[in-house]
Amino acid sequence: MVLIAAFLGWMFDGLEQGVFPLVARPALQDLLRVENDKDIGLWMGYITALFLVGAAGGGLIFGWLGDRVGRVRAMIFSVLAYSLFTGCSYFAQRAWQLGLCRFLAALGMGGEWSLGVALVMECWPEKHRPLLAGAIGAASNMGFGLLGALGMAFQVTRGSWRWVMLAGAAPALLTLFIARYVPESRRWRESVKAGIASPFREVLRPPLLRRTALAVLFASIALVGTWGSVQWLPAWADQLTRGQVHNAKGLTQMLIAIGAILGCFIGPWVGGRMGRRPAYFILCLASLVFCACLFRAVHAYGPGFLLMCFLVGGGTAAFYGWLPLYLPELFPTRVRATGQGLCYNFGRILAAAGAIQMGRLLRAYEGSYAQAGATITLVYALGLVFIWLAPETKGKPLPQ
Repeated sequence: MVLIAAFLGWMFDGLEQGVFPLVARPALQDLLRVENDKDIGLWMGYITALFLVGAAGGGLIFGWLGDRVGRVRAMIFSVLAYSLFTGCSYFAQRAWQLGLCRFLAALGMGGEWSLGVALVMECWPEKHRPLLAGAIGAASNMGFGLLGALGMAFQVTRGSWRWVMLAGAAPALLTLFIARYVPESRRWRESVKAGIASPFREVLRPPLLRRTALAVLFASIALVGTWGSVQWLPAWADQLTRGQVHNAKGLTQMLIAIGAILGCFIGPWVGGRMGRRPAYFILCLASLVFCACLFRAVHAYGPGFLLMCFLVGGGTAAFYGWLPLYLPELFPTRVRATGQGLCYNFGRILAAAGAIQMGRLLRAYEGSYAQAGATITLVYALGLVFIWLAPETKGKPLPQ
């Protein structure tokens, strides 16, 4: 029941993340009453940044709540938040109103990740962790892919984008299942018997401070690459086809998601076989190579573009299978939800800066998604160096 709840919760999280890339271009053309990508690019950056900052705040708020009142109760509130506020986007009449709804929805989405990962990893034994981490990461991309399939079957235009947002309220029904069937973590119950923890204070002081800082960096590299470039690929496909191929955005998004699902299993599998540090190094190297090929060598929509979107989706999303494997292994139970929520979601704040920078680069490069993406994805080079400063946790039990 725990695994099903976490899987569905994160799948719907992926659906929430996939909504804006699918509707962004027609929605902003509608709300701003403009056509040029140079004009809408800055607003795409701002709204993406708002979403990421909201997710960061949600990770901190709901992670802290999960360590204080329990994983399950906090998860119910987080799912309700991201469902209902996504549905409210249907009523937006200005670009800033759409941005506000995305921010509020992101509060819940950011919280669900840290709660679901903590709950699963505390309830299952160590030997299953790589597979479970892959399943959690893949779940998000299944949701992202479902939105891509919707985009292929249902043409998202200036007149229809609102209905996509309204459908985003459906995950609220998941809370009924969580409240009725999902048990609380026994590890958490035992940890609170020792007294009330001060999770923020503990993860931001020695001996955990070094681990926290490195984990923030590792999550930031993955998130900047995704939100600063990969999430913009459906809009690039729409630009390359001049909006004349109605399923281009949906097909691009679905292929990214299929690659990402495979990548989310490959990332933790490599981590389980070779160690957490070598796996991260390999993922950074693969992402650098795939993104360079896409953004620097592909210039038209077609089979080559779609193949590279699939490979980029797999390479860059493999981190989201590696992170749920590694982050829980860095923190003791009493502060686990807060620690991994802080690290993952602080990375979203830096990714927000990357999204804004992508919008500015898009304007500087006269609307060229390729040039802007090629610049942003150089961030993966940092991971090649800094991963070797982190502890190796392969084969070790979760800290108590």
